[in-house]
Amino acid sequence: MTQTVMRQRALSSPPIIAHGAPLFASYDVIFSDVWGVVHDGITAHPTAADALVRFRQAGGTVILVSNAPVPNFRVAEMLDDKQLPREAWDAIVSSGDIALAHVDASGYQSLHFIGPIDRDAALFDRVPGVSQSLETADAILCSGLDDDRSETAESYRARLEVALARNLPFVCANPDLVVDVGGQHYLCAGAIADLYEDMGGPVFWAGKPHAVAYRTAHETAERLRGASVDHHRILVIGDALRTDLEGAHGFGVDALFIASGIHRPELMVGDEISPASLERLFEAAKSAPPAVAAMSFLRW
Repeated sequence: MTQTVMRQRALSSPPIIAHGAPLFASYDVIFSDVWGVVHDGITAHPTAADALVRFRQAGGTVILVSNAPVPNFRVAEMLDDKQLPREAWDAIVSSGDIALAHVDASGYQSLHFIGPIDRDAALFDRVPGVSQSLETADAILCSGLDDDRSETAESYRARLEVALARNLPFVCANPDLVVDVGGQHYLCAGAIADLYEDMGGPVFWAGKPHAVAYRTAHETAERLRGASVDHHRILVIGDALRTDLEGAHGFGVDALFIASGIHRPELMVGDEISPASLERLFEAAKSAPPAVAAMSFLRW
């Protein structure tokens, strides 16, 4: 399906398909989301792994594009733990890497950390020094909520007001608002960043849906393939309208929507997509980003 047709259907729901192989044949490169597409926060989806392995065996390149707030090597370790075979991907672009590159390019030497320091040590260990007070820091580096089981973004308003008084830059190492972990939803760094931006604070969003994520993935794919890659030969696969589909649309590439991720509670009946619910989702979203197709789970 061409991008022209895709854009003409911007405000209607995508067709539901059972298998991706006929669609994948039109693309050389896949930018795949990780959480919600290749795993559910606990284990890898076997059909997703199989689809990505087959795409690579047919000559395609798979770049995993993750809003995980840690460097790509740590994402790879987590995927190993979830039993996703290394044969399913060529490279990983993580929000953590993008955030670290921005911190380095900006010359920040004194940072105030927000997020679980032990869990996200792979991120925080790669910036200068230890967490500083908001009164002395150059910027805020946020990987998530300190306690995503009991806190909300509003729990941080008082700290953000202190930061706003100094107009401190906020580096959001995970632009997701919420993540699904085995059916449970937890808030992410993006929820705090969204509040700070609403308050008038400056935010650098180090991942999807912002262009820096897919631009980095595109550069990575071209380096791996040793040739330029036309945008029409790239397919984004994702489960979130706000990040994956909006990001793909903004970057000018096609997208395949996976319904069993973050939107599963409102879309799925058992393991199948409800066409009526899919239509309502896309109709309810203002200026809903388009998709060439929808699948319940990624499969070949």
